[in-house]
Amino acid sequence: MNIIKSSLISKKGVRKLPIQIFLIIVAVIQLYPLIWLILFSFKDNNEIFGGNVAGIPQVWRIENYESAISQAQVMKYFFNSVIVTVATIALVLILSSMTGYAISRMKWKLSKVTMIIILTGMMVPIHAALLPLFMVLKDLKLLNSYWALIIPYTAFGIPMGVLILTGFLKGIPRELEEAAVIDGCGIFRIFFSIILPIIRPAMATVAIFTYLSSWNELMFAVTFINKAQYKTLTVGIMSMVGNYVTKWGDIGAGLVIATIPTILIYILLSDQVQKSLTAGAVKE
Repeated sequence: MNIIKSSLISKKGVRKLPIQIFLIIVAVIQLYPLIWLILFSFKDNNEIFGGNVAGIPQVWRIENYESAISQAQVMKYFFNSVIVTVATIALVLILSSMTGYAISRMKWKLSKVTMIIILTGMMVPIHAALLPLFMVLKDLKLLNSYWALIIPYTAFGIPMGVLILTGFLKGIPRELEEAAVIDGCGIFRIFFSIILPIIRPAMATVAIFTYLSSWNELMFAVTFINKAQYKTLTVGIMSMVGNYVTKWGDIGAGLVIATIPTILIYILLSDQVQKSLTAGAVKE
């Protein structure tokens, strides 16, 4: 029996070997751009354009990071991006969760119409909204401020948030709310004490998508922000390109700094990321 079991295990291992090799190749392909960027950030122009673009740096130039932080003010742009992204995520979570709860759990005539109107926001491309938004923000005197980015990012993040949270909320039994009503809970108590803890996986999904879209966004940031004190990281790194000379190693260092939060979020929240990606897969 032991011999038969060991032979079966070995056959299964042989069958899985091609899949494992394939997954290793995919992992290497996915990781190579990040490794290349890190190596790139330690080189100077002579080494980059001298034929050693993809290889290990001949000299590890830490001064590229020092120059990016001190001269290019990358950390200042970094904190601007943090302020905008955190504010956007908070607003999107609050507004989309309340809206999704009202649409999926409350009975009112225009709930379906409201849902359709909100979802049409997902069909509007950023480029089509660029000029109208610029005119509106100009009239409201919000250009060159954090709100010039927070408001559009929130508006474009709400439709996706409502779609995800509405699908998740439809899978929650109504008996929970009925029992809470019998105990004397009001609508706000039910929402904050019962519903919010249950929909945390779906809110993690919304937070992740919102983070990725606002942290990496460039079009609105470069159009609505001209003052250096409000520039986000993407615009700040783009401004490092000079008219005559560009220090590509410094730009690589800035890109590594911009990538660090995303890597840390994945390392710390990898389990939550996997759960959140299937958060809406709940049957009614």
